[in-house]
Amino acid sequence: MARQSEGEVKQVATNRKALHDYEVVDTFEAGIALTGTEIKSVRAARVNLRDGFVQIRQGEAWLLNVHISPYDFGNRENHEPRRERKLLLHRREIRKLQSKVSERGWTIVPLRMYLKDGRAKIEIALVRGKRLYDKRDAVAERDMNRELQRAVKDWAQDR
Repeated sequence: MARQSEGEVKQVATNRKALHDYEVVDTFEAGIALTGTEIKSVRAARVNLRDGFVQIRQGEAWLLNVHISPYDFGNRENHEPRRERKLLLHRREIRKLQSKVSERGWTIVPLRMYLKDGRAKIEIALVRGKRLYDKRDAVAERDMNRELQRAVKDWAQDR
């Protein structure tokens, strides 16, 4: 198995639903405390971030509701797929997140998980929920940009 080189980042999982449902205000990179079989499943990209969120309890950040599939070649010591996992953040980052989340309408969700220098990292974001009309505007803008790109491409081919 080829080792990844220094500084290389390998994308493991993304949470596209979060980008659709929430307005991202600030992002943080956090390490994750994983067991042996969990990191093997993460390296095999068997992770689902869709329903995940972060909760701050007693000065510690916890990743909840993220599914890391059991390792296929694990034994009876295999991990629980949806267990709570501790996030490794600086104390000042946790305090900043805690102060924002205590206000109404703010939450913390995972955006993507990746391997950086052989270690599992997760990008978490401080987000605010989008209104239905904001989602419609985003879809309309994406469709408009797609049509514009198509028109430019057609125009360039005709020349």
